[in-house]
Amino acid sequence: MGDAVKVLLYEDNRDLREGIAFLLQATPGLVLGSAFPHVNNIKTDLHVHEPDVVLLDINMPGMSGLEALPIIKSMYPKTQVVMLTVFDDDERIFQAVRSGASGYLLKNTPPAEIIQAVFDVHKGGSPMTSSVARRVLQFFQQPPKTHPADHLLSAREQDILKGLMKGFSYKLIADDLHISIDTVRTHIRNVYDKLQVNSKTEAILKAMKEGWVDGEG
Repeated sequence: MGDAVKVLLYEDNRDLREGIAFLLQATPGLVLGSAFPHVNNIKTDLHVHEPDVVLLDINMPGMSGLEALPIIKSMYPKTQVVMLTVFDDDERIFQAVRSGASGYLLKNTPPAEIIQAVFDVHKGGSPMTSSVARRVLQFFQQPPKTHPADHLLSAREQDILKGLMKGFSYKLIADDLHISIDTVRTHIRNVYDKLQVNSKTEAILKAMKEGWVDGEG
C-alpha cells in the first residue's frame, strides 16, 4: 500500500462522516487516516497522519473549515484539500479557492464521485460540482471593465488590500503599515466603495481580475 493515497476526513454530520469513511476504507488505493467531527486539533492531526488529501467540511463546531484551510496549506503545502459542503454561495467558494482549496464539492455529490475526486485531486486535478464550476467560470469570463483613473486604488489602499489577500487581521495590517486600526477601516471602506463590492473576498477577486493590485509582494 506504499502508493496508496492517505486521506483525512473532517465532517460534523455523523451519518455522512461514517458513510464517506466506509467508502474510503473500502476503496483500493486509498487509506483513511481518520475521520473527525471537527478541526479543533488540526495541527496535531496533520502531524500524526501527514495526509495526501483532506476532505474538509466548512461549517463545524469551533474552528470552521475555511479557518483550518490556511493552516493545512501552510503546514503541508503539497496536501490537497477538497471542500465538502452544503454551501454554494460565491463568498465561500472564492474564499476557499483563494485560501488554497483544490476542489469544491457539494454534499449531495454522489458517493462514487467523491471517491473519484480524491484520486483526481491527488493527480493534480480540481474536482468541482458542476454548479460550482459554472460560478467560477462565469466570474472569470466577465470582460474586464475600464475605469477612469480616479477609480484606481491609491498606493496605501493597495497595501491594505494586499494585507487582506494575505489573510491579515485589521490589527496586523495596522501594525505592518504603522497606522491605526481606524485608519485601516477607513481605507477598507474606500476600497469597497471604489471597487463597488461589499465583502473582503469580492474586493480581493475584483482587484486581481482588474489588475489593480500587482501581486502580493
